[in-house]
Amino acid sequence: MSGRPVIFGEVLFDHFPDGRRVLGGAPFNVAWNLQAFGADPFLVSRIGRDLEGEAVRAAMHGWGLNDSGLETDRQLRTGKVQVHLDQGEPRYEIVCPSAWDAIATPTSIPDMALLYHGSLALRQPDSRRSWQQLRDRSPGIVFVDVNLRAPWWDRGQVLDDLRGADWVKLNREELEHLAPGTSPSRERAQAFLQALGLQGLALTDGERGAEVFTADGRIALSRPASDVQIVDTVGAGDALASVIILGLLRRWPLQLTLDRAQSFASAIVGQRGATVRDRAFYEPFRNFR
Repeated sequence: MSGRPVIFGEVLFDHFPDGRRVLGGAPFNVAWNLQAFGADPFLVSRIGRDLEGEAVRAAMHGWGLNDSGLETDRQLRTGKVQVHLDQGEPRYEIVCPSAWDAIATPTSIPDMALLYHGSLALRQPDSRRSWQQLRDRSPGIVFVDVNLRAPWWDRGQVLDDLRGADWVKLNREELEHLAPGTSPSRERAQAFLQALGLQGLALTDGERGAEVFTADGRIALSRPASDVQIVDTVGAGDALASVIILGLLRRWPLQLTLDRAQSFASAIVGQRGATVRDRAFYEPFRNFR
């Protein structure tokens, strides 16, 4: 497929009570993984004129990620999520506004084989406007990763945003919010796909694995191996999305795509953090053809 994957949305740091900072954001994680796979992604995001913004750019340079779509805001700060622990349970405060809430439409953008974004990236008008302008350029595939983070979502708005998408990824809890009902989740997922006119829908369910449904009635199911060692589940969904995107770009068969996506997600949960800076970790997956 000609063109490049364009990844739109947030880049941020998670700030933990012990002082740790972890670079991430679903779009950034997906771009990072796709770069490791040799897919040459183009990240469209925005950072602040601050030390954390410098750290983002330095990380991208070190990884070989093109940063010409990374804007710098003179007023808003680089994205931040404050992680609070309430009796050991994490609670997330996504600071607003942040630089990624004000993404401008890039003056120069490559031919798009695919446009990826998460629903969270559209919470503020400036970034929403820029996203719409990118969608209007008719990318080859529109892939939406549903990220329902209170209070930054509205069911009606999310459903409207999904119309016109080709592929959607969401987890079982998000399906319950967007397509509630008493029928089995598989039936609701298929009805959801048909109602929105999607080409495909990926439904994740943690240790139970993932399913993919397509408009022509195909279904793929893949479960993680029973001996997967879990260190940190952060980024598992982003890992799965990265390989599904790779499969779409390289036109792999559906079941092969999901099996490879599940394999990579299982490897990511054995690491600390959503991305890995050791290139050797990605080497087995670079052989995907």
